[in-house]
Amino acid sequence: MSQGPRTGLAAVSAALLAMSRHLEVRDVLKTIVASARELLDAEYAALGVPDDHGGFAQFVVDGVSEEQWKAIGPLPRQHGILAAMLRDAKTERLADVREDPRFEGWPSAHPDMSDFLGLPIKDGEETIGALFLANKNCPKPQGGCGFTQDDEELLGILAQHAAIALTNARLYERSRELTIAEERSRIAHELHDAVSQKLFSLRLTAQAAATLMDRDPERAKGELGHVAELAAEAADELRAAVVELRPAALDEDGLVATLRTQAQVLDRAHSAHVTFTTSGIKALPAAQEEALLRVAQEALHNALRHSGAEKVRVTLDKHGQGAVLRVTDDGAGFDPKAIRSAGRHLGLVSMRDRSGGVGGRLTVDSEPGKGTTIEMEVPGG
Repeated sequence: MSQGPRTGLAAVSAALLAMSRHLEVRDVLKTIVASARELLDAEYAALGVPDDHGGFAQFVVDGVSEEQWKAIGPLPRQHGILAAMLRDAKTERLADVREDPRFEGWPSAHPDMSDFLGLPIKDGEETIGALFLANKNCPKPQGGCGFTQDDEELLGILAQHAAIALTNARLYERSRELTIAEERSRIAHELHDAVSQKLFSLRLTAQAAATLMDRDPERAKGELGHVAELAAEAADELRAAVVELRPAALDEDGLVATLRTQAQVLDRAHSAHVTFTTSGIKALPAAQEEALLRVAQEALHNALRHSGAEKVRVTLDKHGQGAVLRVTDDGAGFDPKAIRSAGRHLGLVSMRDRSGGVGGRLTVDSEPGKGTTIEMEVPGG
């Protein structure tokens, strides 16, 4: 056998093995895209998983830098050739995608593409994704496509295995979600039992203290002391349960990916433009990551629900051994001097508690008509 076919077989084998190593959907998607691009020697590769609203629930690219991807903007919609591939479940091999009548253009920062090979990823009759490559790294035939019939067949084999890997990853994640749901249900049940008993005892003891207040003040004082003890025990039970309910996304994806995903979701859901940028961040202690996430969520909620902002910017940057989070909006702002009255309404008390609980520092910079910046700094570990 010649060296060429052996090399091709080895490449396919390596791609399939790489896909089988991952269980998380996002990792599987990245591996499929990188494997396809390498296998067919293309400049660009992408894979989109459609949602039910004309867009993509997930969209992964390879060959495009993070800076380019940010400049391109929001995820594409299901239109043009992408829509045709998803709708008709048909392979598309084009000499120049820009000359196809279905081509509807792309953002100004989008890289220029010519020859194109795309095909649907199917699970039975259901189209669960679209895989496409552009700009084959080879001399192009006059007026023809750099991608060949052999490339099309090879990508078809990869797509079949990609469907299996993606379906397995989805099943795994669903299984883990069910496990998490069951665990949370267990915690909720235990919380209900433990705290309900404490609160019931606290209520009875408080009633007894009230009854004794006039005829036996000394005993009433003792009962009130017992009330304080029961209240402290109930608070401890609640605190222990909350610790167990650490956000699942943090454990699965990490802080950076979780914040990025939340910003993307909020950007689509609100009229305000929400962005997230980060630099130099390494893993932080779990408690600090959770506190940063909770503060970011609260600050984003305030900016999007109360401030009337048009732009909200979230940044997470390295700061010494730790990190600094900033959530900045161009909304109505408020007077920090009125913090006592505004604090609870805006969740600032909760944010300060979360920050202080992990050795962090929270600052609020705002002025009426000038927007707001919430900054939280944590020490790292």
